Amino acid sequence: MSGATTAPSGVEPMVRAEQVHKRYGAVEVLKGIDLEVRTGQVFCLVGPSGSGKSTFLRCINHLETIDAGRLYVDGELVGYKKKGGKLHELRDREVAERRRDIGMVFQRFNLFPHRTALENVAEAPARVKRLPRTQALEQAMELLNRVGLGDKAGNYPSQLSGGQQQRVAIARALAMKPKLMLFDEPTSALDPELVGDVLDVMRRLAEDGMTMVVVTHEMGFAREVGDALVFMDGGVVVESGHPREVLTDPQHERTRAFLAKVL
Repeated sequence: MSGATTAPSGVEPMVRAEQVHKRYGAVEVLKGIDLEVRTGQVFCLVGPSGSGKSTFLRCINHLETIDAGRLYVDGELVGYKKKGGKLHELRDREVAERRRDIGMVFQRFNLFPHRTALENVAEAPARVKRLPRTQALEQAMELLNRVGLGDKAGNYPSQLSGGQQQRVAIARALAMKPKLMLFDEPTSALDPELVGDVLDVMRRLAEDGMTMVVVTHEMGFAREVGDALVFMDGGVVVESGHPREVLTDPQHERTRAFLAKVL
């Protein structure tokens, strides 16, 4: 692995993976992932389908459990606690509490179809954080304005384009005030002309200092907005470094072969 990004000495990274392994039956999907994401970084994961990118992302918020290694978010073990020198898996309630600090945006928007854009964004703060409904709705309106959809607050998901639905999904994730945002190919299900609006929202989040881990095929976004980039293939980190360096002068043959197809 070349050019690995690590946090400055004494500074706890937002995400730290140490020899993370994950298998489904006989298939080993992650084969010892080591990486660090610094606070405030936009960290891009790229690679072919089936390379383990999305699986690793889902491990960060314990939607998938890991089989070996250690994974930390903001200095805390993900999904486990250490007691008496041994690891003990957290209860579902404890996992859910820690997951509140991690926003996730999926390929598919997963909005509640029977609720308006405003209600979709206000739901979690009202229900999970027990925010008074008027306050939750006020905050939701601010977030819809932030993603450029204040005029669509009363629309249902079926009345929104795919790009608008994805921006509502981003606002919904931000409503919990996360310290880390995970994006799993957020533009892959969109028509090409709708991709730009979603990437613009993500750019603004980056400018605001949000720590983001982004699985993406949008190499232009990675080059312009990313602070670090990892190329994964076959469940391992093949190459890493600054996006411009990796994308313009890849050192590994597997990276070169992949980029030749997508750039």
